[in-house]
Amino acid sequence: MNQRLFPMAILAGGIATRLRPLTETLPKALLDISGEPFIVHQLRLLHVHGIERVVLCVGYRGEQLIEAVKNGGRFGVHVTYSSDGPTLLGTAGAIKRALPLLGEAFFVLYGDSYLECDYRAVQAAFLASGKAALMTVYRNEQQWDTSNVEYAKGRILAYDKQRRTPSMRHIDYGLGLFCHRAFQAVPDDSPYDLALVYRDLLQQNQLAAFEAAQRFYEIGSLSGLEETRRYLATKSGRGAERP
Repeated sequence: MNQRLFPMAILAGGIATRLRPLTETLPKALLDISGEPFIVHQLRLLHVHGIERVVLCVGYRGEQLIEAVKNGGRFGVHVTYSSDGPTLLGTAGAIKRALPLLGEAFFVLYGDSYLECDYRAVQAAFLASGKAALMTVYRNEQQWDTSNVEYAKGRILAYDKQRRTPSMRHIDYGLGLFCHRAFQAVPDDSPYDLALVYRDLLQQNQLAAFEAAQRFYEIGSLSGLEETRRYLATKSGRGAERP
């Protein structure tokens, strides 16, 4: 019998400046992809892969997301919400606020990522590691975005979004798994970046890794948005969101 998957936090609160003017009046997660908002594709994909509970971390124009998704029942998942409030909290700050809804262990997915990976295998690797967190990585070779991870023999050796090195051939794939305790150092109700949490956990030898085999799709840039639109348009004719 398959083990039940942990809940999923989706980071959907950013202002998406790279996508202006498309995001001047709506959040990135509601951008149209093949006739439906991107968040709909995300939620259906998670349902197919066994995710049952989702916490949407909302901020910028979050009320529009809540109105569109509601309780998630139409997409096969149960959705609750955690709102940044008047000040955007950043990726880690938003997770810190959502912790009471997430429990002791949970996935985190970037709100602009469409990831057809094996979520059960990712969770199994996390549990086997005994560490406070796990980062999924992909051998990117500067192809889809700028590589920011040095990875070898199942281990992350370096991770830095600002100071890249030639040894960084992998990229942060957009999916993590965390224990509640991984966010102890994150201040309450203050902006904080998830990259800093990953960096500190790596320094403490508390960051496991899982190498995904499937490439990622993202809508964080205009080029990524168009590529994702093309990809999901092709899927719509052959059974979209199938694993």
